[in-house]
Amino acid sequence: MAERRRHYGWWLAAALVLALAVPLMIGGRDALTALGDFPPGRLSGMLALVVLCWNLNALRLRLLLAGRAGPLGQRGALGMVMATEFAICATPGGSGGLPTLLALLARRGLRPARASAVFMVDQCCDLLFFLAALTALVLVSLATAVSWPHQWLLVVAIVALLLVLATGTMLIRHLPALLRRRGASRKRRPRLARRLLGFRQALVATLTLPRPVLMLAMASCAAHWLTRYSLLYLALAGLGADVAWSWAFLVQMLSMAAGQLSLLPGGTGAAELGTGMLLIPLVGQATAGAAIVIWRFVTFHCYLLAGAPVFLAMIGLPRRRGTTDGERAG
Repeated sequence: MAERRRHYGWWLAAALVLALAVPLMIGGRDALTALGDFPPGRLSGMLALVVLCWNLNALRLRLLLAGRAGPLGQRGALGMVMATEFAICATPGGSGGLPTLLALLARRGLRPARASAVFMVDQCCDLLFFLAALTALVLVSLATAVSWPHQWLLVVAIVALLLVLATGTMLIRHLPALLRRRGASRKRRPRLARRLLGFRQALVATLTLPRPVLMLAMASCAAHWLTRYSLLYLALAGLGADVAWSWAFLVQMLSMAAGQLSLLPGGTGAAELGTGMLLIPLVGQATAGAAIVIWRFVTFHCYLLAGAPVFLAMIGLPRRRGTTDGERAG
């Protein structure tokens, strides 16, 4: 176990170094000069937006749980979100995010199968938002004379999202048949059936929440992504670059998707290179490199620095079903 942790620590250290080294290699010394001229007030504002993003996700989590994990105030939900975001950034492909959230919800008495259903609805909200956003970008590009390089990437992204959504839907519908075909042992079948039933019940309970609650959850999802994906635009604007917000939004979405293919935590390497390739034709190497450093600092390093102590504190808490968090938070 100790050797495994040491090995993982080296991977994380390499990711932290690459997140700064790659954009500086792209921009060279001119990128360092541009970083020195970046307004500190704008950086503080971007960090404030990151805190807003955490709180929006915490609100969405509370709405989707609807009291099924016991009384959960904004402070407790915020801690869960920060710990989960830390795990996402600290593991390859964000693989640690779901186990972390399930573990934290299990401490509050919500079984993993039911918590997984809530997580799936949360992810579906994200997929629906990005699908709507990409469709809107396509319509904007058709209706206006927006000169974006690589406009075909819009179509590719939409098709990929539709495939993910369709695959998830088919998997849920045909999961019982798949389990039977896999030939689960008779001893395991009752347990799998109970977990699947719990998952479906939680999924139905979440999807049948009052419409205003679901609409507010979707609105918080949209507000979160619109805010978070404005950070690269703010970094570019602070460096004096004139880039359309819609293009900066698309660049972040595509780069983070490419980062999921990286073997390093946080998608390091692929995210920076992808962003650089899409930005350099519009703003040049120096500005692109400096903007990537600032953007990755607020969306990667900041998530690790702020989330690490929260993660350690929450994972180290003794298991307890009762909590007074909901009594003192709004």
